[in-house]
Amino acid sequence: MLRNKITRGLVLIFTLALILAGCGGANENNALAPTDASAKNVTIHMMHLWPAGLSAQQNKLVGQIIGEYEKENPNITIKQEVLENEQYKNKLKVLSASNDLPDVGITWAAGFMEPYVKGGLFAPLDDILNGAQLKDKFVKGTTEAFKINDKTYALPIELNISPIYYNKAIFTRYSLEVPTTYEEFKQVVKTLSHTSVAPIALGNKDRWTGSLWYMYLADRIAGSETLKRATDGTGSFDDSGLIRAAAEVQTLVNMNAFNRGFNGLSNDEGKSEFMDEKAAMYLTGTWELPNFTTNPDIPQSFKDKVGFFKFPSVEGGIGNINSWVGGPGVGLFVAESSKVKEEAKAFVEYFVSKWGEASVTTAGIIPATKVDTSDTDLPQLYVDLLNELNHASSLTLYADVQMKPNAAQVHLDMIQALFGKAVTPEQFAARHKEAIAKGI
Repeated sequence: MLRNKITRGLVLIFTLALILAGCGGANENNALAPTDASAKNVTIHMMHLWPAGLSAQQNKLVGQIIGEYEKENPNITIKQEVLENEQYKNKLKVLSASNDLPDVGITWAAGFMEPYVKGGLFAPLDDILNGAQLKDKFVKGTTEAFKINDKTYALPIELNISPIYYNKAIFTRYSLEVPTTYEEFKQVVKTLSHTSVAPIALGNKDRWTGSLWYMYLADRIAGSETLKRATDGTGSFDDSGLIRAAAEVQTLVNMNAFNRGFNGLSNDEGKSEFMDEKAAMYLTGTWELPNFTTNPDIPQSFKDKVGFFKFPSVEGGIGNINSWVGGPGVGLFVAESSKVKEEAKAFVEYFVSKWGEASVTTAGIIPATKVDTSDTDLPQLYVDLLNELNHASSLTLYADVQMKPNAAQVHLDMIQALFGKAVTPEQFAARHKEAIAKGI
């Protein structure tokens, strides 16, 4: 009964990528045939962002899929280059300048990949998207985020939302209840700020981490539509609700809500505060689910302590507590300049098809492809998140992914300045308004 409910829920929640409109459509093509074993030897360079130490389950899964592919195609060698998130992004920029991208790599959707597509660096993948192996396999709405000018330039492998994870043992120790309103949440922060435990783990050197806090406050106060319109330029960041959201960020900073030195720490360093039980709460995406469910390197005693809750509602705000910040996660691209482009596309097709079910059973990740979980034993935390997603009212794509590159950079810089109290909420709004008006 529960398994059937989960299956229905998984299909349902995947259709809730409401920010992604339209339907995929391209010429029908047969799937690319696997490379023949008698063909010439080929090496495919793949660059990704799942180091064994930081993303153990994803790293394991990548290795597993590559191993299977090489076994089935003995003339193919997949050479991996693995970097952590920010190093990966920086190297991608450097390699793009010399048109020397890896044959297969990781990209984010929408605004992030736009300059790479405009520069002719990513190959269209509509042939494999509409081929026999992948056609109709993706959750509705997920591939559209990777489409520019009616061509699809990457295939998503994840669908993420961002809950607030919390340490149940710490909450019990200080007699704290899970908050459902923002005032209750601030009371939890106030109580914990007088203990040896930091209320919230945050590494804001990477800045997108702080953006999650601003986005949720903006969503709960001004509503998801107001936030989306401001981000796409049809509205404005000087909306009173969005300015109030920026002010609330600084209220949390003034309450010592975050661990010491948060603005100078990377996300991985901030995450360690939560993993080491030095902080009670941690807001991040469901890409971290493996560390709380399936990663064998994480003690079960810690995993048993991790729960989650939705970002609380704000008194006087018009946002819905069932609205989530999230969207399609990373996708795989093939370099247009690749000397082994067809072989790389065949590998991507294989990788995406294998990743779906294995990402659920092996890694505890929510995939972008449809998966039947009726016969799968899932960790309770995973089940609980899927059940919550049954009630999702909307899904708002991460701001820095939605925005055009220059505006996204301003957003990230202003997020760090806001948390560092180097700008006022009004200045924060004005800089956003100015950047988005430029349209670049």
